[in-house]
Amino acid sequence: MFSHIMVGANDMNASKKFYDAILGALGYEPGVMDDKGRCFYFTESGIFAITSPIDGNPASHGNGNTVGFAAKDPAQADAWHAAGVANGGTSCEDAPGVRESGLGKLYLAYLRDPSGNKLCALHRVA
Repeated sequence: MFSHIMVGANDMNASKKFYDAILGALGYEPGVMDDKGRCFYFTESGIFAITSPIDGNPASHGNGNTVGFAAKDPAQADAWHAAGVANGGTSCEDAPGVRESGLGKLYLAYLRDPSGNKLCALHRVA
């Protein structure tokens, strides 16, 4: 459904360090910088990117927005969360763990990146 997701960043170096760590915990390669200073993470299913806003205003998070990343198991979601906290992110929502939902049991871990964007690692519990 999606070709790419891009979020704003106020400090590209801090954001790249953060995303290299959390996406590395999910098995992805470090991001690639382009000549415009944007950073791209390429996967078989799409692209995740970070950028300084082109309008020159500071990046800000969208209230109610969450970018979710698939985790293969709870241990990978925990490693993602730990990598984020160790690299400039902050834990948010409840602690990582299983949540009951209308979609079944989900193992969720939430973070805010250095610019305040809300992220989630999700594993569907069988």
